[in-house]
Amino acid sequence: MLHEKFKKVLISSIVLIVFIVTGCSQQTAVPTAVSPSPSASTTTASALANSKMIPAKIVRVVDGDTMKVSFQESGKVKEETIRLLLVDTPESVAPDKPVQPFALEASKFAKDTLNDKDVRLELDVSERDKYGRLLCYLYIGDKMFNEMLLENGYARVAYIYPPNVKYVDKFREIQKEAQLKGVNIWSVENYAQEDGFHENAVKAKPSPSAAATAVPTTTAPMPSPAVKPAPTTESNVIYNSCAEAKAAGVYNIKRGQPGYSSKLDKDNDGVACEK
Repeated sequence: MLHEKFKKVLISSIVLIVFIVTGCSQQTAVPTAVSPSPSASTTTASALANSKMIPAKIVRVVDGDTMKVSFQESGKVKEETIRLLLVDTPESVAPDKPVQPFALEASKFAKDTLNDKDVRLELDVSERDKYGRLLCYLYIGDKMFNEMLLENGYARVAYIYPPNVKYVDKFREIQKEAQLKGVNIWSVENYAQEDGFHENAVKAKPSPSAAATAVPTTTAPMPSPAVKPAPTTESNVIYNSCAEAKAAGVYNIKRGQPGYSSKLDKDNDGVACEK
């Protein structure tokens, strides 16, 4: 009987000791949190941003690289001014600058291509510039309009501010091709440069559209100078003798007058048939 009681106490003690040890280990154990690696997080965020296109509609083209668009946000129509990333067209609406060469051509190209069209906006890392404009790559159909401007020589690669540099290498390659073709802004040496557009380089060469739209001035033909008729003379009057001249009532005929001849001027004093 004593042996059975001792056995129960021993088992209870062992269970109690196991329970105490297990509880202590659970209280003192520190959980280890697994942090995602920065590169994996960045890649995921970038992939989401790259795949996200904002459907929009062109409301108005301001100039070659700036537009007003509208799109749906939280069930409401929102209007924004967008500025195309990594490209720069000549200025046509800057209040402190004259219209730069090829600016009107770039603006016309944008209006002809985009006005009232459905487009898509792709954002990069930083969404806005210091003026509050939405920075984006603009797509119409399956083409990126930023690239179209570069291909046609209406824009240069510019405003390269990290982290918004996703397509800068591709853009530079497109620009090189336009430079080799010498189209539009690249048709005038030293006009488009790294620091902007230099109007002085174009002074001697008007832009193609200006030349095409110039109204030809018609120059009235100069009237030909009036030709004075040769003085009519009666040099065909011939007198065979002074008697004949005097019979005709002519005398004292001076040299140069009709009817004068040296043979009638006997004394050679310039007067023939003197009275």
